[in-house]
Parts: sequence; structure tokens; C-alpha cells
Amino acid sequence: MEKVDISVVIPAYNEEKRIIPTLEKVYEYFIKRNEKFEIVVVDDGSKDNTVASIKSFAEKCKCTGIRIIQHAKNKGKGAAVRTGVLNTTGDLILFSDADLSTPIEEFEKLASIIREEKYDIAIGSRSMKGSMIVVPQPFYRRLIGKMFPYLVRLIVLKNFKDTQCGFKLFTKQAGKILFTELKTEGFAFDVEILYRAVKKNYKVKEVPVMWINSNLSRVNLFRDPYLMFTDLLFIRRNVL
Repeated sequence: MEKVDISVVIPAYNEEKRIIPTLEKVYEYFIKRNEKFEIVVVDDGSKDNTVASIKSFAEKCKCTGIRIIQHAKNKGKGAAVRTGVLNTTGDLILFSDADLSTPIEEFEKLASIIREEKYDIAIGSRSMKGSMIVVPQPFYRRLIGKMFPYLVRLIVLKNFKDTQCGFKLFTKQAGKILFTELKTEGFAFDVEILYRAVKKNYKVKEVPVMWINSNLSRVNLFRDPYLMFTDLLFIRRNVL
């Protein structure tokens, strides 16, 4: 099997409107870097044409290195990322949201932290000095976005300003171990991953990145904040 330098994991649920532009940008970016890479898209039980769109795109552009893994039913973002990470082969594993709210070009910032500074994990942050919010979220989402980090610091982790930015890079060893143990299958999975990483003494660095809001967010403002809160309590009580 040919050695892979970078694995990019993209969870997708009903993403037919956004996934192709994202794949085009990611594919073109890594082609220009002259590194061996793979893109692993995990379809989390989509009910639209997400899978057909990806297959059509890969066939038309003759793109090698794009793989699709399908969940028979929707399990949650954490479950989709876990499936993707555990099926990667690269030395570095990047998790990116399907909307590419953090541009793929920000990869270089995270990669330098791991390759040059020898960290195990580098995570994008929208809350650090130096971050750039090009298109902000609506006010009500920003309000929730401020409340959740407060709860994370109060209940689980005090180390990070932004656990939820969908742009994180892991060494192969750290990624495989942490996601093998992951129990949280919803949106709060990032918190559990970072909580486990701290407990295992992995070196984690938060890195300011550019971020562009997508108006097609999959977060349900009424249901998901409650579920994420209960997940925080589960993580605090059950992750040793």
C-alpha cells in the first residue's frame, strides 16, 4: 500500500449542496502541496443525494484518493468522525467540517505545530487573539457559542477557549487511540477527545484560524444545546 502523508476526514449529513465545492478545494490544495493524501468522507445516513454527488464528482475528475464510508442510519457527528479516523492510513489526520468554514489553507498552521514543534494535536480556534472571523454567525448563534465554552470550562476542561471549531489535526497515533475510545457520538465529541487527550498527557496546542460562517448549519438550536449539555455531564462522570 502506498504511504499516505495526510488523511482528511469529512463527516457529511445531507450535504449535497456543499460537499462538492469542499472536495474541489481540498483536493486541489493537497495536489499542489505534492504530498500523498486521501480524503475520507463519512456519509452519516444522508437522505439526499450526498453519496451520488461525491461518486459523480470523483468519476468526472478522475480523482484518486477519495473514499466514501456510509452509515446505514444517522448516528451523529462524533460517530461519523470516529468512523472516518479509524479508517484512515495517513501519518497526520485532519478532521474538517463539510462546509469548510475554516479554509483548507489553514492546514499549514496546524501542520507546522505538529511537524516543527512536535505537538500531538493542533486544534483550530475562533476565540484566540489572531483568529479572523470573516463572516460571523447570527447573534443568537453567537450567544449560544459563548455559553457552551463557559459550560465546558466549568464542567470539564479549563484549558481551551474553543473546543468546537471543526478543524483539528492529529498525529496518527494520537488520533487512532483517542477515537477508538470515543463514546460521545453527538456534537460534543470534541470535548471528550480533548478531555481524553489531556488525561493521556498528549501535547495539544490551540491555534487561531480564519473562519467563515455557513448559513446552512446542521445544529438544531432547540435540541442540540440540551444534548450537548447532557454530553458534558456524561463526559465528566464517565471518562476516566
